[in-house]
Amino acid sequence: MKTDTIFYQLFQTFPSLVFELMGEAGEKAQGYEFTSREVKELARRFDGVLLPPEGENERLIYFLEVQFQKKDDFYWRFFGEIFVYLSQYQPLQDFQAVAIFASRSCDPGAPRQYQRFLRGDSPEENPLLVQLYLDELEDPPTPSLGLGMVTLVVEERQRAIDKAHQLINQAKQQLVDEGLKQKVVGLIETIMVYKLTDLTTQEIEAMFGLEELKQTRYFQEVAAKAEEKGKLEGKLESVPSLLEMGLTGQNIAFALKLDIEQVQ
Repeated sequence: MKTDTIFYQLFQTFPSLVFELMGEAGEKAQGYEFTSREVKELARRFDGVLLPPEGENERLIYFLEVQFQKKDDFYWRFFGEIFVYLSQYQPLQDFQAVAIFASRSCDPGAPRQYQRFLRGDSPEENPLLVQLYLDELEDPPTPSLGLGMVTLVVEERQRAIDKAHQLINQAKQQLVDEGLKQKVVGLIETIMVYKLTDLTTQEIEAMFGLEELKQTRYFQEVAAKAEEKGKLEGKLESVPSLLEMGLTGQNIAFALKLDIEQVQ
């Protein structure tokens, strides 16, 4: 599963997820901007950076990194990128590093040099490093839509199918903005496409009743724009603007009749 893309879209759609995953109030995300920042010296980008509003220097910067395979140099790379970022951008705010693993077995363990980052200087202070394991998260009594989508990524097959149905219905009931609704439902479908590798996209659409999405005015307008372009090059040129409209890569592939690999 292309977790980098999926989690970037999840956090971009629901910035409050970062705080919910750490057991904090989602309201803390108010005013934060989720973005991707390049560390030029390393020619790499973080999976995500959650930036506080300009001028609010008492609020933290959150560096996010998602890992679904065990890599012994994970912490060395992660903190190396963080410190290069701090040197490059010289922000006034303090920071917290959030390492998100599919399971505890994917965590190579923080090296001795970073062990002190796991605890604050006092009980009142936030540690510099937070480690989260998706398969150990417990659903709260009333889980948010975003948190449910995060746990969907690591669910077993049958439970994932049942949960995807539930999340799609939840999105249709709770989300008023049509563009956001299409984006969320499309992202749920993208997750299931990666999980149910033995099924075709059409079978997954039928399983979750997603063929109706193609009948909406929203999708028809996108398809009409694609037809105007005609050629493959023209379709690919329209991808950035469609992303800005809130469509996921999977949605765009459906609308433009392209392979997801071409869109990516």
